[in-house]
Amino acid sequence: MPTARDARPPRRSSGGFVAQLFAPVDIASLAVFRILFGAVLFWEVWRFFENDWIRRYYIVRGFHFKYYGFEWVTPAPGDWMYVIFAALGVASLGVMLGFFYRLAATLTFFGYAYVFLLDQTRYLNHVYLVVLLCFLMIFVPAHRAASLDARRRPELRSSTVPAWALWLLRSQVAIVYVYAAIAKMNADWIRGAPIGAWIAARDDTPLIGPLLAHPAAAAVFGFGGLLLDLWIVPLLLWRPTRVPALIAVTLFHVLNKWLFDIGIFPVLAMSATLLLLDPGWPRRLTLFFAPGDAPSSGATGSPPTTWARRLVLFGGGAWLAVQLLVPLRHWLYPGNVHWTEEGHRFSWHMKLRDKDGKQTTFWVTNPRSGKRWAVDLGETLSTKQRARVGTRPDMTLQFAHHLGRKLELQEGGPVEVRVESRVSLNGREPQLLFDPGVDLTQVPRDLRHAEWILPLVEPLPKR
Repeated sequence: MPTARDARPPRRSSGGFVAQLFAPVDIASLAVFRILFGAVLFWEVWRFFENDWIRRYYIVRGFHFKYYGFEWVTPAPGDWMYVIFAALGVASLGVMLGFFYRLAATLTFFGYAYVFLLDQTRYLNHVYLVVLLCFLMIFVPAHRAASLDARRRPELRSSTVPAWALWLLRSQVAIVYVYAAIAKMNADWIRGAPIGAWIAARDDTPLIGPLLAHPAAAAVFGFGGLLLDLWIVPLLLWRPTRVPALIAVTLFHVLNKWLFDIGIFPVLAMSATLLLLDPGWPRRLTLFFAPGDAPSSGATGSPPTTWARRLVLFGGGAWLAVQLLVPLRHWLYPGNVHWTEEGHRFSWHMKLRDKDGKQTTFWVTNPRSGKRWAVDLGETLSTKQRARVGTRPDMTLQFAHHLGRKLELQEGGPVEVRVESRVSLNGREPQLLFDPGVDLTQVPRDLRHAEWILPLVEPLPKR
């Protein structure tokens, strides 16, 4: 009599690496991620309308800090920014519902990339992650199940996708977690800064407030966050540790959402983390899929041509190479990256530094008349921009160039702009961040190390 063990399908041979990448895997988890991701994108657009951020950030604000090489990206005139965000919301729903999915995914990428590039002031790691995921979703066939496209075009339906589609997204998620862990391996984080000060300030939190004020809380949160980021990917991929790892990462993101105001990030991160589970996990919950509608072990449609395979391998390999190398570029610069900011962005350095510009003054000198005066930053910059401009050197240089161009017209000739900014990093005593003797209008904006940034000398205070 055959046993249950005998009824199991025979295990397929592993084959080569390339064959594994093009082998069929269950589409279920990818389809669920598409739905959750589209919903998160729509939620973010809704938050912009609900909080009137469109008008505040892009219509009434007169000055925007630009990313190097993207100075040409500017807000649309008049009320057109509202139209752009409305279109972005519709495209987000298209991704969620799988309706004209390829077009919707393309529009969400260009829309979110455009909004992201409008102002450096609003740089957030999770917004950068959204742009990356939007780009990948253009190429991933996540609309072949649980979508309106599959309903209106039955020939699209498939219970499987090539494994590369899932592993491309998994790799992007893994890079975020692992590089976040590596970034935490620095002296400040190990000593509980700045996380200790942040959680101590939440001592009025219901239920856990007294625990957050305990001296050991900084070590628990610091080392706990580091270890979770470092090990969560392999623990979720390995079946024996999957359930406890899922519970741990869920609690981690729920706690982050509860304690810190970090927008959509916890929901976005948790949605992406579910990709690390078994591809068919939604079927066990009969979520969006009919019970017993398990995929067969057959191929996912017509086998890809040799050129299609090469394109996938080259494109995917090039993408992952860039994602692996870009976060490491700060090692090319001298000094503490959290102080100099050189290579800080796009490197998954999340919640690692608390910089307070105690006093920032832009001094302008007319070399012909000898007149010297301080600029009122409030006339041009918003509150958040003023908080950033004295602590982010590249933004400081941008604004100095802007002042030089603007005041040259008013003064009838070139002016000199120098900056005096005292900054505290992670609770240190404030010190000068820039050389106050350097005329920044004469400093070119490029990717080289800024010699006018003074080295960090203040020690971290004892806890």
